[in-house]
Amino acid sequence: MPEAVSIEGVFLAFLGAVVVVQGVFAFYNHLTSSLPTASDHHQSSLPEGVQFVLNTLPVHYKCIGDGDGFSAYVDTAIPSESVNVPQKVHAMVTERTQARTARDYETADACLRSLIEAGYKMIPISGKEILAKKYRIRMRGVDAPELEMANGEESKNAVVELICGKRVTIHVYEQDQFGRYVGGIYCNNVFIQEQMLKSGHVWHFKNYDKRPEFAQWEREARAARRGIFA
Repeated sequence: MPEAVSIEGVFLAFLGAVVVVQGVFAFYNHLTSSLPTASDHHQSSLPEGVQFVLNTLPVHYKCIGDGDGFSAYVDTAIPSESVNVPQKVHAMVTERTQARTARDYETADACLRSLIEAGYKMIPISGKEILAKKYRIRMRGVDAPELEMANGEESKNAVVELICGKRVTIHVYEQDQFGRYVGGIYCNNVFIQEQMLKSGHVWHFKNYDKRPEFAQWEREARAARRGIFA
């Protein structure tokens, strides 16, 4: 016959189990409450209307077209980019690597041209090449003179001075009818549209952007006769 189990022993075992379960729930409640949610991130970090954020590689001066637009490249190793790279692009990268190893430079160059046509580029960073995707960018809320217009080159040079050779962060709101990504541009914690407006190198694009601070920055530049208002 097995020994009888006391009521006191059963009760103590029950209490121990309750303490363990409570501890487990407390741990997971703390864990889940400490994780940021998408809505919290959107409200605390991003302006209203931002669809997504691009963090670019250093912007080359040849990619700056004028005072309100440029092209930028984003590393496809970033998870949000890597999932969208077509298989044919990966195949071209592999074929180019094999061709270069075999010293078949004609094939390697042809693969590189095909990558560029597909919107990608091999960019040397820190002694190695990385696959990057090209994005055409339009600054939201401002308009610059065309290059052939008065002050066009001056406006472009102002952008070159602000972002050339630097990584930028772009808060993307939408794509325009030309396929450009329209957004707010930030570089080293500087809001580029603000600097361009205050220096008088762009106009406030009032038809598409009603932000009062943009209007104020343009008024200040006009009053001081800076840039295109000189």
